This record gives sequence, C-alpha cells and structure tokens, in this order.
Amino acid sequence: MQTDLFGVAVPSEPPSQQQLAAQYRVLLNQYNQEYYELDAPSVPDAEYDRIFRALQAIEATHPEWQTPDSPTLRVGGAALAVFSQVQHAVPMLSLNNGFEDTDVLAFVKRTEEGLQSELGQIPPIEYAADLKFDGLAISLLYRDGLLVQAATRGDGSVGEDVTENIRTIRTIPLRLRGNGIPALLEVRGEVLLFKEDFIRLNNRQRAQELKEFANPRNAAAGSLRQLDPKITAQRNLRFFAYGVGQGDLIPTVQSHTALLGWYSELGIPVCKEQTVAHNAAELLDFYRAIEKTREQLPYEIDGVVYKVNAFDQQRQLGFVARAPRFAMAHKFPAQEQLTTVQDIEVQVGRTGAITPVARLAPVQVGGVTVTNATLHNEDEIRRKDIWIGDVVIVRRAGDVIPEVVASVPTQRPVNARRFSMPTVCPHCGSAIIKLEDEAIARCSGGWITCPAQRKGGLWHFASRKAMCIDGLGEQLLDQMVDKQLIVTAADLYKLGLVNLAALDRMADKSATNIVAAIAASKKTTLARFIYALGIRHVGETTAKDLARFFGDIHPLMEATEEQLLQVDEVGPVVAKSLLAFFADPLNREVVEQLLAAGVHWPQSEQTAEALRFAGKTFVLTGTLPTLSREQAAALIEQAGGKVQSSVSKKTTMVVAGADAGSKLLKAQELGVNVIAEQDLLTMLGM
Repeated sequence: MQTDLFGVAVPSEPPSQQQLAAQYRVLLNQYNQEYYELDAPSVPDAEYDRIFRALQAIEATHPEWQTPDSPTLRVGGAALAVFSQVQHAVPMLSLNNGFEDTDVLAFVKRTEEGLQSELGQIPPIEYAADLKFDGLAISLLYRDGLLVQAATRGDGSVGEDVTENIRTIRTIPLRLRGNGIPALLEVRGEVLLFKEDFIRLNNRQRAQELKEFANPRNAAAGSLRQLDPKITAQRNLRFFAYGVGQGDLIPTVQSHTALLGWYSELGIPVCKEQTVAHNAAELLDFYRAIEKTREQLPYEIDGVVYKVNAFDQQRQLGFVARAPRFAMAHKFPAQEQLTTVQDIEVQVGRTGAITPVARLAPVQVGGVTVTNATLHNEDEIRRKDIWIGDVVIVRRAGDVIPEVVASVPTQRPVNARRFSMPTVCPHCGSAIIKLEDEAIARCSGGWITCPAQRKGGLWHFASRKAMCIDGLGEQLLDQMVDKQLIVTAADLYKLGLVNLAALDRMADKSATNIVAAIAASKKTTLARFIYALGIRHVGETTAKDLARFFGDIHPLMEATEEQLLQVDEVGPVVAKSLLAFFADPLNREVVEQLLAAGVHWPQSEQTAEALRFAGKTFVLTGTLPTLSREQAAALIEQAGGKVQSSVSKKTTMVVAGADAGSKLLKAQELGVNVIAEQDLLTMLGM
C-alpha cells in the first residue's frame, strides 16, 4: 500500500478526485480536532491551508460531492465536554484567506461589485486593516457593564464557557468604565500569549519535565482551557478586541474603527496597529509595512485582516456559509512547513561544539528556500523524536536560523532510522566527548589540531577585542588555512608579502597593509593575549581578572587549581578549562612561539600604587572631554579597577561626561559618588 502526499494510505492506482476529497475531509477533521479541541496540532497551519484549498477546489468543480459535514462548511472544532456549552446568539464565523496580491485585488473587486448601485455607481468605500493575531477567539458578554460570561468560538455556533479562566486575565475589564454603558454588549476578540511570556512558560515546563508547547497559540489555548483557574492566572495571557456580536451600540458607532475607539473608552484593550485604506494599493502597503516589522512585535501574528469599515455596507454585503463577504485575512508566507529529513550531519564549531544539522528536502519557509536546519544537540533530537527519513515541521521566523520544531510520527516511513552521534570528529579524527553536566558534545582536538576549529580559533585570535589585526577577515583566514600557509596563530607572524600577494583577490597594497597590521598587533596587553587564546569559558572580563591577578602569562600557565580559584569570577568550571588548556603541550608550544615572534605587553608592577583601583568598580556615562570610553576603561583596568555597564549599590564611582543620562540619575538616587574625567585623571596621578 502506498501513501499520498499527506501520508494517507492509497491503492496503487491514483485515487480519483472524489476519493481525494473524502481523504481530505478525514484529514481536515482530524487536524481540526487536534487544533481546536486538543490544543496539540500535528501539522503547521500552511499544511492545513493547503489541504483545505485543495478540498475547496474539488468541491467548487463538483458541488454534488460536498457532504453536509465537510470542513469547508464549518468554522472550528466542537466544544469540549468538560466545559459547559454556550450557544452563540450571533455565530462566530471564520474569515476567507488570501495568500497573493491577486487575492486582495479580487476581494476589492467583489466588494465594489457587491456595493454598486443599480445604475452601476460604486459608492465611496473605506477598508479597516488590522492584525491577524495567532491566538484563541473569545466572546465576552457584558450586562450593564459587568462581565457575566466568556466563551470560546468552538464550532462557531456552540463554544465552551471559560468565564472563570477569563476573569484571571488582567487586561480584560470585569466592569466597563465611562458613561453610556450599554445594557448588553458582546465583545469579540483574541486571547494570546506574548513571545516573552511563551518563552518563560516553556522554560518552566522544561524545568518541571512537563510537555512544552509548540507555539504561543497552542500555549494560549491550553492555558485558557485549564480546569483550575489558578493555573491560567500564572500564564499572563493578554486580550485584544476586534469585533462585536450582539449588543446595544451607541449611535456614533457606525464603523469598525469607531467600534474600536469606543472599546478603548470602555476600558477594553484594542491593538493600535491599524489603519484605514481606500483601495487595494493602500491595503497592500499596510500588509508590507507590517510584514517588515512583524518580528519586532511582542506577539505572534500570521497576517492582516481587511474589513469594509462601514457597518451599513457590511450588512449590505452579508455572509457566505462560513465567512463574511465584507472581510478577508491576508496571510503572510508560512513560517512553518512540512518537509523530509534526508540526513543528519554534524558541524564542528570554534570551541569544538558538535551541532547536528538536518539536511532537508528543499521547502519554502517564510519566503526562503530552506535545505538545512539546526537540531541543536543530541538530547534535543531525542526529546523531539526526530529520525532520519521523518516528515518534520520546519520553522523560520525573520532572520532566525531555521529549526526543526517537531516530527510527525504518524507519517514516519518504515525505513526511517535513528540518529547516532559520531564518536570521532569528522574533520580531525579526535574523540568526541560529552561531559555529564553539559548538553553539548565537543571535539577534543582543539583549534590547533582540528581544521574546523582552527579557522574559528584564528579568526577569534585576530578579532578586534583580541589581537586586533585589522583587515584579517574570515575569508582571508580561510584561504590561508586551506592553502596551509598557517596552522597555528604563531604562523601569522611568519607571513611575508610574497605569501599574502599569492592569495586570491590580494593586491600588493592590501598585502602590505595586513603585514603591517600583524606587526602592530605584537604590542598588546596581557588581558587581550589571554582572551585571544580562545580558552573555553574565558571571556574578556575573566581574561582581565586573570591578567590583573597573575601579571604575566607564565605564572598563569603554571597556576594550580587553588591559585586559579582565588581570582575574582573564576569558579571550578573556568579553573578546569584553564588547567586543561595549559596541560596540552601543543597549546603551551604555541604560546612560546608567539612570545618568540615578538608578541609582548607592558609588564605589570604588582604594587599598591600601581593597583590603586583594586577592588573598585566604575561606570562610565556621557561623553568625556578628552577620553573615549574605551580609553577611560583601559586606564581604570590598568589600575586594578573594574568597569561595569550598569549602576548598582556596589558601584564605587560613576565617571560622568556631557549628556549623561539615566545612569547618572541612578547614581544620584543610590548615593554613588559621581566624578568628572579630570577627577579620574587626578586619582590616577596624570
């Protein structure tokens, strides 16, 4: 038995259009139940939309095949039996979707044709454009200004009574405010979970070893359907109103935009991202503007909604079976799609981190063709149950690296196989190790042994905050390593013009500049040199602490664990990393070769006078008269002090210049000593 594109078993002969329609109804009903009732969708929205449109096309060609229970005739899922049912006085309908610019043009044309007079005249038409939230549709019923009932959309006719849970959402008023409170008002809107709250919720779920939510919409729906309102209250749900059901509207509310303005006066939250348009071009301008800023929004959206603004024109246009004629949803390119994992390979990072990467059957996600997606680590692969050969959901949002969200086990082929982490590095053959307290496996070869780590290690060595070799970028370093001009950082100081000029796109002048930059980098600081070595867990701040404490590289290389632990901010993990690095003879040899090549730094005099700022912390703010912030920070650190980015009670002094802002105010509030640049220089004896 074979399967079709959607994993449904079919005979060897291709199914007829009528058989396909029947299969699609079964699938859509299953997906509806997962999405609306179980809050556990197994496929992305784009997959549902694709099957739905395929069924619509078949039924449009053969209306006699449409069944009374076809998903194309219904809105959502049935109400859950655990909640009391609510009959909607006015059905909560869905919207017809558009995906292309031509769909918007067709919507505007249909609207104009539906509103034109018998004489063929088209009246002025305004369109209200709002965001299409990715949450859960809710109806709020107010009597005499008091919230008395809240219900989900359900199947459009019958929803679930979730009043007690809705009361826990702080943005929803329990009593309307202002004058002219209506006797009856049914507010329609969306309950949603902001992105930050979604991340926090999943972090809590993971910490408690509970199931994580697939997306904010899934999390919002699951939170609202809790039997215990106390759990809902912990989820920080939000609400935006966008429509009305039954009710007594005041005379001035004759349009969608007037309705939202009135809601704001009543204390009902509405989204400010909205506009009024007069034609298709203006609607598309709004769509494209929102699409550009989508990733900066604090909540998830999957498109925009267009509505004829005037209520009398809405009534004239009316409804079709499951949606209003006066509105449509213009959806963004899907951020989630289905594809197949063709293989899983591993990449080796600068620090030896082994990252599994899924090689995918090409698929369009968020307007970009995706062929690779990160799988993070082996534990993540096991948690998501991803096999080679699986059908998986791939997500790409904005510039975020594509990732595999989940597998679809019901579509797993019989020849699928589990992934096993390799035991040796594919680049150098060194053992791959994984410490008990870490999720990431690593190549043990180091950047001197492993070519994959070598390029990253050398780029880090030459970077601005390390040895600061101007002009030595990643592409040039890649060439040097590939052509075996350099193996270790010490080889950089043996390069000459002839070697560099022979590289691709390298003119004599460029080669001369790089040779000069390499020579200039020999004069550095001990802190920069330690940081440049690329020792795991040793960042800029730790490198400065080590330089201040040991004063030179050899005392650091010979330090015991006990001595290392005496350094500020150095704990057992950093100490072990330092000991392991300097225990490797190859690493020690490279350090000696660098010193022999002329790399040097001012020798520190470990005296009370030289370290007059030892134990003191400074914050720099504003524009100093003669020093840049980097120069001022360097002077403070050379005197044994620390420079931090924010003011706290532990701050010793704030050095303030012109246009000092919130940091100065914070220092004054906390009573922290504020000094000028000249005061700092005087304290330094300059």
